[in-house]
Amino acid sequence: MSSYLAFRYIEREDMDFYRNTRHHNFVPLPLEQRTRVATAEEIDRELTKIFERIGAEKLGLMLSGGMDSACLAAYMSGCDAYTFRFEGALFQHELKRAEYYADTYGLNLHYIDIDWSTIERYLAPVMRAKGAPVHSIEPMLYQAAMQAGGDGIERLIIGESADLVFGGMNQLLSRDWTVEEFQDRYIFTKPEMILNEPEDMSYLFEQYRQEDGKIDFLGFMDNVYAIESPGSYQNAFGAAKMPYTDPHANLVMANELDLKRVRNGEPKYLIRDLFKMKYPAYPVPDKFPMPRPVDLWFEKWSGPQRKEFRKDINMDLLTGNQKWQLYCLEQFLEMYEPEERRHNESYE
Repeated sequence: MSSYLAFRYIEREDMDFYRNTRHHNFVPLPLEQRTRVATAEEIDRELTKIFERIGAEKLGLMLSGGMDSACLAAYMSGCDAYTFRFEGALFQHELKRAEYYADTYGLNLHYIDIDWSTIERYLAPVMRAKGAPVHSIEPMLYQAAMQAGGDGIERLIIGESADLVFGGMNQLLSRDWTVEEFQDRYIFTKPEMILNEPEDMSYLFEQYRQEDGKIDFLGFMDNVYAIESPGSYQNAFGAAKMPYTDPHANLVMANELDLKRVRNGEPKYLIRDLFKMKYPAYPVPDKFPMPRPVDLWFEKWSGPQRKEFRKDINMDLLTGNQKWQLYCLEQFLEMYEPEERRHNESYE
């Protein structure tokens, strides 16, 4: 529970919640198997090769308003694209940008209409597939994959790995951190604020401590964030039996990341250059996380009630994404505890 709250995944492979749950963490492609790229022109060349290899399949694209999927749209003319559309006309700026990208390259755009019923219908399937509580985007991704599969799509393309590969996590890259500072910044929800019996998660950060007390934050992100974030897509798509490809995950920067450029307002500067090549008349969009209306959904939620959770949690201090973690963790425990009880009674 502490690992899920802190990192949004179960960091230890040898740990599981119950006897009949098994979680499996995403394993990124080894660096030596990736193609090194130093310029936007080299990225363009390699992406062209990737799409030539998979072009025989009926492809779909998960298209957001960001630059990563927008760049991939440039190689998928005539294909189907899928973008989230939320109740109450939320995130219209994202939707309008996705529509512009689709129009520019002739993609057939489909809308995936999202409301709370998405969570009610699809939370259990993705939790069972993962054997653990999940990221708030996973029920939405499951719905997208199921809808695309119904349309005959054989493979969904995503651009999620660009942030990690090309230096897009500008907040985490914004400065050099001590281990303690980075731990405080990175942990999603502090277990000690939530659980009656929290576990100390600092051991994972300590593995990246340097002699000067600073943390190797690039190494941490390459080995921790690289598992958590793509794993959400892998699990949701896998539960829907939909293959996916993240072309950016096949690449690696040939030169050391220029932190000065990132810190001066150019995160993912190589992808920004590629976007300018593909959309010369359109301004480079600011970086935003994949939208999801968790603040609205959990605005009036009073919090978890199970015995594992503290009774004095100040819900006003939590963001919508943090409230999601508490809700999802409680739903997971409620789903599996009766099965575990029946297993124990049968064993006895």
